[in-house]
This record gives sequence, structure tokens and C-alpha cells, in this order.
Amino acid sequence: MTAADAIQITPEVLKLIASIDEFKGAWRALGTLAPDRLSALRRAATIESVGSSTRIDGSKLSDGEVESLLSNLQVRSFPTRDEQEVAGYAKVMELVFSSWQDLTLTESRIKQLHRDLLSYSEKNALQHDNDKTSTNSVVAFDEASKQLSVVFEPATPFDTPRLMTKLVTWFNEERDAARFHPLLLIGIWVVVFLEIHPLQDGNGRLSRVLTTLLLLQAGYTYVPYSSLESVIEQSKEAYFLALRQTQRTIRTESPNWQPWLIFFLRALAEQVRRLNRKVEREKIVLAALPELSLQIIEFARKHGRITMGDAIRLTAGNRNTLKQHFRSLVAHGQLRQYGSGRGVWYELGNE
Repeated sequence: MTAADAIQITPEVLKLIASIDEFKGAWRALGTLAPDRLSALRRAATIESVGSSTRIDGSKLSDGEVESLLSNLQVRSFPTRDEQEVAGYAKVMELVFSSWQDLTLTESRIKQLHRDLLSYSEKNALQHDNDKTSTNSVVAFDEASKQLSVVFEPATPFDTPRLMTKLVTWFNEERDAARFHPLLLIGIWVVVFLEIHPLQDGNGRLSRVLTTLLLLQAGYTYVPYSSLESVIEQSKEAYFLALRQTQRTIRTESPNWQPWLIFFLRALAEQVRRLNRKVEREKIVLAALPELSLQIIEFARKHGRITMGDAIRLTAGNRNTLKQHFRSLVAHGQLRQYGSGRGVWYELGNE
């Protein structure tokens, strides 16, 4: 892996890394978004990530169908492959989001995450040991799922264990040595992992899970609130092109990391831009609210709910005036209304 020294630090690379790291620092200091808003952002991003990552690998489920399925994960049995893959991806993402600080990067950890990824799949019983046992060429399909051609040949089953040990050892040593910027290190890890293609099935989905894990461990804690997978899905042709351009050079003496690293950094920058727009929109909405509305929202945030009686005691405002504020907040999604008549109450909205 010493060929990683050949990375070209171009002005675009520097600019992309600087913009991503600037947001990373700003997010760490961000105190304007309340927990309920962060929770809503994370749920929306999770639905997008699960839907996009599985669709990149051939699933047909829409984000709406993914959302419905995630609301019923307690079923624990899903009849179609698409549903099984969505449920597995959601399970692994939740594990990564909740426990990333404890998930050290080892070969056994990678296999464990892969088992979790396939935990709802009927194929899981056939792939219990995870290891690649036969050639798993990456092929192109047409819209009717008919194979068109072999895109590239990954490492053989014989070479895979040695190459994975080398890749994991290299990454952990370089992360400790801090010779490369973390984003460059993660980018190289991902493209080499996919070039090895160490598992019989699910390599693409697992690579995106591992990308999220490694970004979180590198301090990019905003990642759960904006879907990188969605960015990749919307530029899928460029994604596969960049992968292939770099992958076909990895086993040469002079790997060309640039096509993949430029795509990877651009995707991360777009992920940041999308989240920044959402954050700024939240700030604008709150800044534009009248004082009475802000007081109502803050009370609901602090106590979990608010009634008209609470609002009158809190603000000493006129009942009819407060009704107008409640109607406006409900109409714009800041509050949700429950009950009717004198029993009506409100909680913070989730949109």
C-alpha cells in the first residue's frame, strides 16, 4: 500500500477537504438545532441512505416504501429480497450510529457487520462464514436485469485473505501515524476494499456502511444527518466510472487514485452542502417566527407538549391571538395537533 504516497494534492483536492473540514468544525459548535429537529433530520437521512444504498445494488423500493418497512421492523420476516436487504442495511446503520466508538476496524468486525447486513436474507444461511469461495466478477446489467458484460475481475478467493489482512493492517497503521488526511485515507480504503471484493455478496452496501463508520471515527459526526448514499445514487454513473478508472490501476506499480478520490471528495462536499442548506433553513424559519410563537415552541420543546392553558399562563396572551399562532405553527409543521375542543394539545412537529 506504499503506492498511496502517489496521491496528487491538487488545488481542487485542497479546496474540497477545506470546505468539508470547515463544516465539520462548525457542526461541532452547532447549538441552534434542538434534539427533536436533529432526530427528524437523522430519521430522514437514514431513510434516504437505506433506500439509496440498496437501490444502487439493484433494489426497487422507493423511499416511501423504505419508510413504511422501517416502521415495521419488528416483523423480522420479509418475503422479498429487496425488503430483506433494506431491513439488513437499516439494522447495520443503527448499530454504526449507536456504537461507532466501539467498533474497531478488524477483519472479524467486517465479517460481523456483513453477517448483520445479511441477517434477514434467505441467502445468509448459505454465506454464514462470509468468505468469498468463488470468483465474484462485477458485471453490468441492462434494465431487464440481463447481464451485459463483466466490468472488472476482483481478487481471487485464494488472494483475498492476504489482501484483506494487508489492507486492514495498513489502514490502522496509517490512521495512527496520521501521515495522510483522514478523508484521503478513508477514500483509499474504500476503493481498495471494493477492488478486492472480499465477500461473496453485499460488498457495495458494506463498503458504504464502513465509509460511514470510518467518517464518524474520524470526527465527522454530522454524517448521520445527511445521506451520502443519496448523493452517490444521484451520480451513480460517475460513481462506477471513478471506481473502475482507479480500480484497474491498483495492482500496477503506479495506482491512479485521482479519479476515485476526486469523486469521493466531491460527494462528501455535496453531502455537506445539503445538510448546510437544511440547517440554514431551520435557522431562517426560527428567526422569522414572532416572539409568541417562539415562546410556544420553546415550552413544547422543554415539556414535550403544550396546551392552550399552558400558553396563556406562559405568555399572558389573548386566547384568540394565541389560536392564530397555534394554527400557523401547525400549518407550517412546527407543531402537531392532537385531540379536539378543550382537550386539544400540541407537540413539536417532525418535518
